[in-house]
Amino acid sequence: MSVSRLAKNLKGSEIIKIAGEINELKKQGQKIANLTIGDFDSSIFPIPEELKEGIKKAYDDCQTNYPPADGLLSLRESVSNFLKERYSLDFNVNEIQISSGSRPLIYATYLALVDPGDKVIYPAPSWNNNHYCDLTGAKGIAVSATAENNFMLTADDLRPHISGVTLLALCSPLNPSGTMFSKKDLEEICDLVIEENKKRSSGEKPLYILYDQIYSMLTFGEHGHYNPVSLRPAIKEYVIYIDGASKCFASTGVRVGWGFGPENVISKMRTVIMHMGAWAPKPEQTAMAGFIKNTKAVDTYLSSFKQHIQESLNTLYTEFKQLKAEGFNVDAIEPMGAIYLTVKIDYAGKTTPDGKTLSTSEDINFYLIKEAKAAFVPFSAFGTDSSVNWFRASVGGCSLEDIKAMLPRIKEALGKLKVMSYEL
Repeated sequence: MSVSRLAKNLKGSEIIKIAGEINELKKQGQKIANLTIGDFDSSIFPIPEELKEGIKKAYDDCQTNYPPADGLLSLRESVSNFLKERYSLDFNVNEIQISSGSRPLIYATYLALVDPGDKVIYPAPSWNNNHYCDLTGAKGIAVSATAENNFMLTADDLRPHISGVTLLALCSPLNPSGTMFSKKDLEEICDLVIEENKKRSSGEKPLYILYDQIYSMLTFGEHGHYNPVSLRPAIKEYVIYIDGASKCFASTGVRVGWGFGPENVISKMRTVIMHMGAWAPKPEQTAMAGFIKNTKAVDTYLSSFKQHIQESLNTLYTEFKQLKAEGFNVDAIEPMGAIYLTVKIDYAGKTTPDGKTLSTSEDINFYLIKEAKAAFVPFSAFGTDSSVNWFRASVGGCSLEDIKAMLPRIKEALGKLKVMSYEL
């Protein structure tokens, strides 16, 4: 049967291929330390108790019919207050849109702003922007970011590509790297966007920023989160924020996200989401409206949650740095935010004990899955070339004990490659 050109050209998730390999080994009874998924094992990281009880009560109260297309007013009011308290951002309820997690909000931003053939800039690596470009017929421009700048783009990286662009898709803390914009770098990007919009004629589309800050409350140590409008208030009419409860409250399955920005854009996003039926469930909206007003409960949860996430990230980081000090060709970037650690495992060109040459980052990853029972996601799944031997390690679905048990296996597996390379 014939299908649409869109359907023919769409690519599936690269991470699914890795999941298939993991699941096959699990069927054989093998236990894999799975650091691939950007999710949480709810037995390790449960949602806040107050939120859970609020959801149960909302179901008991029969809050099970359709919610309003823009989201419950009570939730939009709570989000508006939450933004003021946490970020000093002033957005009224008509500038806020609720949806079933952040994905529909990202897609709705693309659909509301981008016509087929329009240019969209995004970093490589980044999450799913290439697929959203495919879905909307946009011309995606993936700008390579480097380890030297923690895989975060700078204004100088963007400047050669910015002319005629409709949308600049940014994320901080970044999925997949877990790194963040510095204040200076984000200020310079905002200045670039403001400068570009001043050049455009009244008939031209402005340049918008999609700013995904879904991990903004998961930051560590001295690293602080910055956002465009707080740094440059003049840019407010050009920024659409993506945010929500999925990551900061380990609530990926609760499906409550919120986007906010200029009302003329949010109103169009609202219509898109309405026609998709991508609203968050009413009981979950009701519970979230109450929970994020409870400052003490939010702060108590985040304090404990962040401590456990950081402990896992720091353990990985410290051990990879130790391996590097011992002469292994690995590295890691200090954890800054989110649930991810960026690790380098540069063993392309080495030969495995069974005689196979590892040519790409994908080869290295599948070798570690089989030999070390450890699974990462190569940055090639996020838009970089497969010769870039950097990987995402996600700690949300793995216990600290499993991480600690995995690390000697990685050392042993890489040690075998090290020995083989000396013998050749």
